[in-house]
Amino acid sequence: MVFHSDYPPVAPLDLPVHEAVLGGCATGEHADRPALVDGLTGRSTSYRELDAGSRRLAAGLAEAGVGRGDVVALFSPNSTAYPLAFYGTTRTGATVTPVSSLATPSELAGQLRDSDARWIVTTADLLPVARQAAAEHPVAEIFVCDAAAGHRSLADLAATAAPEPEPRIDPAADLAVLPYSSGTTGLPKGVMLTHRSVSTNLVQVDALLGPAPGERVLAVLPFFHIYGLTALLNRPLRARSTVVVLPRFDLEQFLSAIQRHRIEAVYVAPPIVLALAKHPLVDRFDLSSVRYVLSAAAPLDAELAAAAARRLGLPHLLQGYGMTELSPVTHVVPPGEPHPPVGTVGRLAPGTELRVRSLDAPHRDLGPGEDGELLLRGPQLMAGYLGKESDTAATVDPEGWLHTGDVGRVDAEGWLFVVDRVKELIKYKGHQVAPAELEALLLTHPGIVDAAVVGVPDAHGAEHPKAYVVPAFGCELAEQEVVEYVARRVAPYKKVREVEFLEAVPKSASGKVLRRELRARAAERERRPDGGA
Repeated sequence: MVFHSDYPPVAPLDLPVHEAVLGGCATGEHADRPALVDGLTGRSTSYRELDAGSRRLAAGLAEAGVGRGDVVALFSPNSTAYPLAFYGTTRTGATVTPVSSLATPSELAGQLRDSDARWIVTTADLLPVARQAAAEHPVAEIFVCDAAAGHRSLADLAATAAPEPEPRIDPAADLAVLPYSSGTTGLPKGVMLTHRSVSTNLVQVDALLGPAPGERVLAVLPFFHIYGLTALLNRPLRARSTVVVLPRFDLEQFLSAIQRHRIEAVYVAPPIVLALAKHPLVDRFDLSSVRYVLSAAAPLDAELAAAAARRLGLPHLLQGYGMTELSPVTHVVPPGEPHPPVGTVGRLAPGTELRVRSLDAPHRDLGPGEDGELLLRGPQLMAGYLGKESDTAATVDPEGWLHTGDVGRVDAEGWLFVVDRVKELIKYKGHQVAPAELEALLLTHPGIVDAAVVGVPDAHGAEHPKAYVVPAFGCELAEQEVVEYVARRVAPYKKVREVEFLEAVPKSASGKVLRRELRARAAERERRPDGGA
């Protein structure tokens, strides 16, 4: 069966992303409203200034040779200059490929090479990395958001007297943004998102989140990730909210910004929820302005979410679901929902369809309450993976269904619950064990502040669950204590068979556990003559 959205369908929005977000913002009642606020300095940029600044920057970029069909790599941490660079680039008709600000020179060079980016926009602090990458894959020029000797800045470009470019953008075919998938289970791939898919997804999100002019939103998740780009830039600016920008996540800085700027909407990933639920620093700040917290990008344990909500005085924490390949939103729990089921990631966005396919019989659809792989289809679907037709065909079938690789179920009321990744399910003696379930259980232990579970090979060539655990400060944990804690609370086949203690669980910038790094670590220990002792 096919699950459909309860919301009326939306027509595709054939507008360039900058028009979908900023169109009309320079005039009318919101023109002088703060669009962006630097969370550290308090300096603000109005909607009128953002619109004018992105137009003048587009003129400077066009004069430098940037035009339709080109690719510009935006390699920067969060700042109020980031949206200027983003919308200034799309106004030229060029595509933005956002790059993680944590990328190494070889990683940046790889993305430059794969995307065929001809320009880099970065910051003075990241120039050494950008220059090394450009030595491997030469670019026409490196610009900086701030200032650096020998490089033109965004301000320099915007000072041009050249006219604003007027490219003939085809929203259905031209790429607005080329993000790279996180690569938690493999090598990153360029995800081709057109202006139409990104803009239409914003209309879909409008129906779920509603109007929010003036709402104060804290932007701490990275803009280079599609979650941050959508939830913390495109969506709130389209809604005429005020976005308070932090360069990176630092808990004290994060809490201080909420208190100082009276933040109302907080978008996070599970590691931040963990801090909100457990860190003693939280009690030192006035967070009473917060109306809702929404977590996405990775599975969130229901008990952890409830603990964080209680601590913040909220009725519940909201969740959302999506993928980079879906521009990215397919599900959200609306902020006004009074009693969402515990653990749900939300309802289907307008115009989006969902199938739940059996894991044992991949051509059989499942009904409400049954766990299976999630297949999604809608106008927000990517155009494909750049230069990887076989990967695209393996992910999107001929009928346009994207096979997510996620396991989940839909209840009788249409709420979605995500269980885990298909590729991350551990096959133990014929049983399927979900790492997310065991991770959630481990986090209920008072002496554990973070945990991850992966399947590792045993002596017979099969696999069993191994837990990587971060103990609380000053807490002495033994492996057997952790094993027994889990064993008392799960079926025998779900028991953790090994435990290793870490200082930190490796995660992507969006908060996803990098399980391939943990598997590689386990394999390396097995190869050592001493067994890793």
